[in-house]
Amino acid sequence: MAEGVHVNGRRKGLVQYFNQEGGYGFITPYGDQDTVYVRAEDIETEDKVLSEGQQVTFALELGEGRFEARHVRP
Repeated sequence: MAEGVHVNGRRKGLVQYFNQEGGYGFITPYGDQDTVYVRAEDIETEDKVLSEGQQVTFALELGEGRFEARHVRP
């Protein structure tokens, strides 16, 4: 996974897809082509929803066999 853009240990990226009903989606970190899985419970807003094309920052953590976005903020 590429280094991407870091801000205080966080990464920046764009939301590629978010399923509101399912509560999950995918973020593409800047400087990388691999998407990162995100769950609604890891979004740090009251409504727990993201929009496609939205810029976000997040902490990248290794989840169950894949990288996942945690502590996601618009």
